[in-house]
Amino acid sequence: MSIKIFFTWWNKQTFGTFLKTLFFGKFVGSDEYGNKYYQSKSNERWVIYSNKIEATKITSNWYLWMHHTIDKIPDKQSNKYSWQKNHLENQTGSINKFKPVKIRKNNIKKKYETWK
Repeated sequence: MSIKIFFTWWNKQTFGTFLKTLFFGKFVGSDEYGNKYYQSKSNERWVIYSNKIEATKITSNWYLWMHHTIDKIPDKQSNKYSWQKNHLENQTGSINKFKPVKIRKNNIKKKYETWK
């Protein structure tokens, strides 16, 4: 265990989460990104992230399990439909961010006349 865990919460988990996982956590599974999911006897659920703490790294099936929407533990072998995309974390602030096309006033055709 690194000394950083005592002073930084952004390094995967806090010291409190480490102790809680050690004494009360039962490992239930992990996702394709390396995040590990735990559950206590009182049905409390939490995640320990593989590297940077980012809530959008949780895939949709594990999100449902974490929020008690489903009780079945997700498996990695779940079939995806052809129209489903792979999970992506939030891309805001990165080079892959979404940038909408700029709309220019002269390109817009009005469907109405303005009052004069």
